[in-house]
Amino acid sequence: MHSYDITESQLRCVVPFRAAPAEVRLLRAAAARQLAMWGMPAAADEAGLLVTELATNVVKHVGEGSSATLVLERRGERVRFEVHDQSRVMPLLRAAECGDECGRGLHLITSLAVDWGTVLTAVGKAVWCEVDALDAGACLRIERAVAVLEGYQGSRGTAELCGMGREAALDQSVVELIADLLHWGAARGHDPDDILDRAQMHYEAEADAA
Repeated sequence: MHSYDITESQLRCVVPFRAAPAEVRLLRAAAARQLAMWGMPAAADEAGLLVTELATNVVKHVGEGSSATLVLERRGERVRFEVHDQSRVMPLLRAAECGDECGRGLHLITSLAVDWGTVLTAVGKAVWCEVDALDAGACLRIERAVAVLEGYQGSRGTAELCGMGREAALDQSVVELIADLLHWGAARGHDPDDILDRAQMHYEAEADAA
C-alpha cells in the first residue's frame, strides 16, 4: 500500500492501494490512525468493518492487483468512506442478499451505515458510505444483531429467505427469534413478560446514555 496523503484542510484522507487481501489489514490500520487524529477513536471498530467490506469487494469483483483508492472524509459528526476502482460495473444489493451465501458485503454496509451509494467516475466507479462517528456503540450492536439474524436465517434455508426479500425476511426473523428466546426462557422457569421488560429497560438505559 502506498503512503497516504492528508489534504490541507485535515478533513480528507486519500489512501491509494492495490486490491489484495494483505492490503485490507493495512487499510484498516490507516483508517484507525486517521480517526484517532480526528478525535474519533471510538468509531474505529465499525470503520474497520466497513473498510474491510469495501476493499474486499474490489478484490472479489474487480480483480486482485487492480488499482484502487480509499478516501476518508470527516463531515461534521459523520465520517464518509469511499473506495474508487477502475470498473464501471455497479454493485447490486440483491447480490448481497442471496448471492455469496447471504454473506455480509453490501448487506453489512447497509446495516451499519447511515447512508451509502455508488457513483460512476471518469475512470470507473466509487462505492461510498457514511457513519455517525458519535454513535459507535449503536453501530456495533447493529452489526452484532445482523450477525445473529444471518445465522438464525441460515437455519431456515436460503431459498426461503431469497423468496421473501431481505427486509421482510429480517423483520420476520426478528419476531421469530424473540419468540424462540421467550420459549427458551419459559422452559427454564423465567417469566416471558419479565424478560421483555428487562430487555426494554436495558435498551432504554443505553439509548439515554447515548
